[in-house]
Amino acid sequence: MGMTQQTIQLGRRPKGTPTYEDFNFVEAPIGSPDKGEVLVRTVYISVDPYLRGRMNEGKSYIPPFEVGEVISSAVIAQVEKSNSDRFSEGDVVIGSLGWQEYSVVKDNEVRKVDHHQAPASAYLSVLGMTGLTAYFGLLDIGKPKEGETVVVSGAAGAVGSVVGQIAKLKGARVVGIAGSDEKTSYLKDTLGFDATINYKTEDIAQALKDACPDGIDVYFENVGGEVGDAVFPLLNNFARIPVCGAISSYNNTEPDLGPRVQGYLIKTSSLMQGFTVGNYSSRFKEGAEALAGWLSEGKLTYEETITEGFDHTIDAFLDLFKGANTGKAVVKVSEIQE
Repeated sequence: MGMTQQTIQLGRRPKGTPTYEDFNFVEAPIGSPDKGEVLVRTVYISVDPYLRGRMNEGKSYIPPFEVGEVISSAVIAQVEKSNSDRFSEGDVVIGSLGWQEYSVVKDNEVRKVDHHQAPASAYLSVLGMTGLTAYFGLLDIGKPKEGETVVVSGAAGAVGSVVGQIAKLKGARVVGIAGSDEKTSYLKDTLGFDATINYKTEDIAQALKDACPDGIDVYFENVGGEVGDAVFPLLNNFARIPVCGAISSYNNTEPDLGPRVQGYLIKTSSLMQGFTVGNYSSRFKEGAEALAGWLSEGKLTYEETITEGFDHTIDAFLDLFKGANTGKAVVKVSEIQE
């Protein structure tokens, strides 16, 4: 093992859609763990749309990255050297770690995962933050009932694909919106969605009317923009709208304008609530156990788009804004050593 490694820093704040020029690959020392610390080798890096917001200045629910700072996200890693009673060499762990090949972290900043119970990468998707986001957003805010119609935008993504499956488990009729025929086929044929819409090739407003003849009871919002606008006229009384994301506007350089929603919400007594998964941190154990149970029973399935190689981390991140991923997007940096 060499004494240096590659890291990825924010080189400048992106204007509009990020480009390679906004990031810097920087060589840095690997370091050694002090007492209560471990040295871990990165195995998988999670790339997520919310990271785009952290590249901007300004107040948000999570501090922005600083220019010149190593970007961080959820990472699966393996312990290379331990100076802690809590971990042994070879343990597989998860934590919020830097985009770098190795990290020295305090032993309370990571936790073990059982990669024999489920593939390690699953702890970044269906058994991780994206699965928990789907679970709490849908069940705590959306509250789908049997026979209701649930519409999911970004339905083939990491969160949306789990949302639709949980809604089906609750007996709802599920309509998924995605951006390619390949994705809509996946939603219908593999995940069991009742109807699908390709927003890039169909008239979204008309397609929603056709797919939702009884109106919309729950709309799980991941996209915003024109897709979200088309939903509001079809809301039923007391509809619920969990707002998880709005990826269509993340790279806008001007304020995002569209139809005003207040009238629709008033007329239908609908609830529209934004949230982040961190709101439910005290209940993560509940959500993780439910998701793991459904997965082991074969009631949940998941897809991953895996990009090989640390050098391609930026490619994987930029592909999120091209709709290139189905399910969770992760970067595989190294192999788990048994």
